[in-house]
Amino acid sequence: MATIKVTSANFESEVLGADKPVLVDLWASWCGPCKMLGPVLEQISEERGDIKVCKINVDEEPELAGEFKVSSIPHVALLKGNRIIAQSVGFKPKAAILQMVDDALKA
Repeated sequence: MATIKVTSANFESEVLGADKPVLVDLWASWCGPCKMLGPVLEQISEERGDIKVCKINVDEEPELAGEFKVSSIPHVALLKGNRIIAQSVGFKPKAAILQMVDDALKA
C-alpha cells in the first residue's frame, strides 16, 4: 500500500476513521530531513500491511499541523483509535521507526 496524502478534506476518513493504526508523516517540500524520510516511509507502507501510512504537508495544512502540535519537522505520529500512541521528531532510520511502531503497538 502506498502512502496516502491527507488534507483537511480527507483527514477524518483516512486517519480518524482508519480500521488499523496510522503512521502520520508531517513534512514540508523544503525540508531536507523530510525528503530523506519520505522513501523510508514509502518502504514501510509497502512492507507493513498492519499499519496505514499517511503524509500531511504542513505548509498546505497548517490547521492539521497545529492539531499535532508540530514545532519541528519531520514529525511522525502513530495513532491508534484516534489517539497518538507514539511520536518522533527529526529524521530517524527505518529500523528506529519500526521499533517505535512495534513498541507502541505492543504496549
